[in-house]
Amino acid sequence: MTTVGLLYPGHAAEDDFPRTEILLDTDIRLPLFSTETGEDAYRADALREQGAPERIAEGVEELRLAGAEALIWASSGGSFGQGWEGAHEQVATLARTAGLPASSTSIGFGHAVRELGAGRVAVAAPYPEDVTGLFAELLASAGIEVVAAASGGAGSSAEAGSWSPDQVKRLAREADHPDAEVVLIPDTSLHTTAYIPELEELLGKPVLTANQVTVWEGLRLADRRTWAPTLGTLFATREPVLRTLEPKGIEVRE
Repeated sequence: MTTVGLLYPGHAAEDDFPRTEILLDTDIRLPLFSTETGEDAYRADALREQGAPERIAEGVEELRLAGAEALIWASSGGSFGQGWEGAHEQVATLARTAGLPASSTSIGFGHAVRELGAGRVAVAAPYPEDVTGLFAELLASAGIEVVAAASGGAGSSAEAGSWSPDQVKRLAREADHPDAEVVLIPDTSLHTTAYIPELEELLGKPVLTANQVTVWEGLRLADRRTWAPTLGTLFATREPVLRTLEPKGIEVRE
């Protein structure tokens, strides 16, 4: 059995993770602890506070007792909001506290893009434009070029958690660019697990979503590879391969 512990801020789309368990091998477990968030706002200062070490550490002992072999801070904004150096210091502190390998969703995006052999991406984020820019800055520090971006203007994780699949698809299409090899949809507050293959068919290229990347990063730390094409291209390759799909003429309506 492989167990990846998830430290998830608040409550928005945490039900994506039990769904992911079902889609993965039966011996993979994803126990989750919901940390306190403070103010639920997509602002730089609120995101930095959300990612404070004492908040992240709240659930470490519970996840250790659940048998976690690796820990993931399952927050995009709560990690990239710290900046490149801050995000790495954040997970280093978590690893020391837990005595386990640790990473975060934002750092996982960098690893996942490289896993697909890509270097140019588009970003479809529900955040305000300035917060999307913070994510793009972290990607740039990882050597990933953001060729296009679209921001949905959501003000909080509660708002993003209420988005429908059509809203996410619409933003993804707005963000996509011919030069982008992969489309990234950050924010673990978005429900995306149930329709990642649909997003890839819509755009004709691999799509990385926050909750998908969170789980993949945890399994990477646990040295566990699994094949689960219902979770998209990232889980459908055993070696780093950039796969291009044929786009479908899907119209997304209100």
